[in-house]
Amino acid sequence: MELYQLRSFAAVAESGHLTRAADRLHISQPALSAQIKALEDELGVTLFERLPSGMELTHAGRKLLPEAQKVVAAAQSLRIHASAFKGEVAGRVRVGTVSDPEFIRVGDLLAQSVETFPLLEIELHNVVSGTAFEKVRGGELDASFYYGNLTHPTVAAMPLRNFAYRVVAPMDWHDRVKDAPWEEIVALPWVMTPPISTHSVLAGELFREHGISPVRRVEADHEAVIRSLVVAGLGVSLMREELALEAAAAGEVVLWREKRLQTTLAFVYLAAREDEPVIRALREILGRVWTQSLESRAA
Repeated sequence: MELYQLRSFAAVAESGHLTRAADRLHISQPALSAQIKALEDELGVTLFERLPSGMELTHAGRKLLPEAQKVVAAAQSLRIHASAFKGEVAGRVRVGTVSDPEFIRVGDLLAQSVETFPLLEIELHNVVSGTAFEKVRGGELDASFYYGNLTHPTVAAMPLRNFAYRVVAPMDWHDRVKDAPWEEIVALPWVMTPPISTHSVLAGELFREHGISPVRRVEADHEAVIRSLVVAGLGVSLMREELALEAAAAGEVVLWREKRLQTTLAFVYLAAREDEPVIRALREILGRVWTQSLESRAA
């Protein structure tokens, strides 16, 4: 089998559609379809179910995909190491993003990358923090931004900044929540992120601290959506402090007491890849970006 066949297999699996995968790989759809068919013939298994809505992995395809991704990642790593011998950092690196782009300084990261490492291509994938960790550990992402204080034997974390969450409620609930005890707050509907996210983990710690959990939940997967749901009166939630203070100043939400839940924004990657040129390059860029950011806030 050929490396390009494995790369095509991974691309179709990730996009779920031949046309989108062909565009991503810059080849024609018939050529991509032929590559997938040739790989299936060589392996002796069917990798995809061809459906009207797109391409769906078969059981065999789901089992073989991680192995194909590892081979593709290894080949990419080999090319990157070879480039390092020529004094260049080159290749494509898949980076997970969480939260809003401004908060994690994605624009600054990309700008500094173009200026300092012009041959490095950064491919961004928006994920929730828990998913980011799993995808880095499983090799689907080369690195990712991450919310939380991470300690893991195989995944390294580069802390970028500390921040806090606040408990917020709709402004119309001001009289109900301003001085309400915890038992009344937890009895209200809560807007929560998926259980795998750091936001949900922090909320769970808060609930366990008081020995009680909310009865009613509304689930959302993005900070902007959470804010809109709280403002619309659908429930109480945790909100990043700077957003909570901004929303409170605008008369959109009310802050509940002075409870602050501290956590960390970090950049995570496999510890075994720490010395790879692309990971070193990303860490170098982020070090500059966040040093400048912290100096700017302190000024």
